[in-house]
Amino acid sequence: MTDTVFIEGLVVETVIGDYEWERHILQRLEIDLEMAWDNRAPGVSDDVADALDYAAASETIRQWFRDNQPRLLEAAAESLAAEIRKRHGVNWLSLRLRKPGAVPDARSVGVRIERGAR
Repeated sequence: MTDTVFIEGLVVETVIGDYEWERHILQRLEIDLEMAWDNRAPGVSDDVADALDYAAASETIRQWFRDNQPRLLEAAAESLAAEIRKRHGVNWLSLRLRKPGAVPDARSVGVRIERGAR
């Protein structure tokens, strides 16, 4: 299957970072998520019940960051990917977490992972 549902540029404000000062402030993260999903059924039925609910997936991301305060983007990516796959029945996903402003002179830094099989 090559169909994809995506969320691009989702912004969350959260506590993340390894430095002590980072544990006391909210920082901006930008999230891109691609999820393998067979879009044939919703394409034919035109029924949202057949589609992957990207609003619910976005809320899963927001809720995960409300409930967790990881030190590393790598740890956040692993745990968040597992949660999305479990909660939304996604076999494969690509998740990119960006932390703008973390490194001087760089627009953003971050990690990108792929988990599962298409």
